[in-house]
Amino acid sequence: MSDIPERTSARAIRPARSGLDAAVRIPGSKSITNRALLLAALAGGSSTLRGALVADDTRAFAAGLRALGFAVDEATAGAWGVRGAAGRIPAAEADVFCAEAGTAARFLLAAGAAGEGRYRMDAAPQLRRRPLAQLLEALRAQGARTEPPDAKRLPLMLEARGLAGGSLRLPGDTSSQFISALLMAAPLGRAPLELAVSGLVSRPYVDMTLAMMAQFGVEAERRGHEHFRVAPAVYTGRDYAVEPDASTASYFFAAAAITGGRVKVLGLRRDGGLQGDVRFLDVLQAMGCSVSEEPDGVVVAGPATPTGLTVDMSDISDTFMTLVAVAPFASSPVTVTGIANVRLKESDRIAAMESNLHRLGIRTASGPDFLRVYPSTPRGGRVDPHGDHRIAMSFAVLGLRARGVAVEDPGCVRKTFPDFFEIWKALEQGTA
Repeated sequence: MSDIPERTSARAIRPARSGLDAAVRIPGSKSITNRALLLAALAGGSSTLRGALVADDTRAFAAGLRALGFAVDEATAGAWGVRGAAGRIPAAEADVFCAEAGTAARFLLAAGAAGEGRYRMDAAPQLRRRPLAQLLEALRAQGARTEPPDAKRLPLMLEARGLAGGSLRLPGDTSSQFISALLMAAPLGRAPLELAVSGLVSRPYVDMTLAMMAQFGVEAERRGHEHFRVAPAVYTGRDYAVEPDASTASYFFAAAAITGGRVKVLGLRRDGGLQGDVRFLDVLQAMGCSVSEEPDGVVVAGPATPTGLTVDMSDISDTFMTLVAVAPFASSPVTVTGIANVRLKESDRIAAMESNLHRLGIRTASGPDFLRVYPSTPRGGRVDPHGDHRIAMSFAVLGLRARGVAVEDPGCVRKTFPDFFEIWKALEQGTA
């Protein structure tokens, strides 16, 4: 098991200098990296994952795979080496500690259930609070057992007996990661999995999963948006390039929107990639930003004053906090809808964003699935990210325009972007 890093002191955010014009290179996508790690481990043959993210969440995922008996080389220069086990789970017993990586808890549970053995699954306190009931019920329906028998969260003991496949129906309104976990493990089953999902949230992440399964050699059948069939098969190892993280890119694009400056994210493509969060660019365009694609990346140039809007972000909910950081400086209220599921993330993200906005004197309104932010002049203050990396990075955006903002526990960004504040410093100083 692992120790949880101690909280670190606050990081003051300096307003950006006028005329911001920056080009930044960001790490690889966490979502793609962890999916690729799993698919490579389940594949026949070896894989090299290039441009991958090296951060707390991906290290936790790799450590979980090693605990299950897979050969995963420590990343060097952003490349992981994985020797696949051709659809087997090598270990018969394992202690798997997921730290704070939700993808590890979901994906490794499902993959582990396809094996034959006893696997103790645990996580950091933050992840222990997050729900797993729907996924666990689906795995038990395919033959897995848990101790306790009605376990709904970590920690638990997984008694794996292979996956039977068959027909399952699952609500999709809690986490798309449950669906992705079942789909990626399904080729290891004894029979095809027929999965029907109702009310799927964050659909682009399921699209990403299906596309990556195909890239590793297993095609799933899809009828409409919410019916899937996956037959038994073996993934194929490969050399795989990981895209820059579009969710992380949102903070740098928002820096242009909030300052009226210009920011290029190197290596990112607006079209043709796997990540739905590039649609955050559409939201910024609707607020008056200009967006252009150059040979080496995507450029956002901000307007003098962003335009307020109402937007459904159910498909790109990881970026709603980035938008909320821009919202106080808009010409009219910004209302984000379709985000009920974010109350079950690393924190209750609606409540956490709202409480921190109030600390800075910003007026809001909220409900079960929406947050509205009114035009305001923020005052200085300390922001509590509740251990949530995305809240910390979002308020770094707001601090580029508001004086006196400080983010507590800045070390929480190690989850997905260890060098975030080093790169952010270059934006503050105008040297990026």
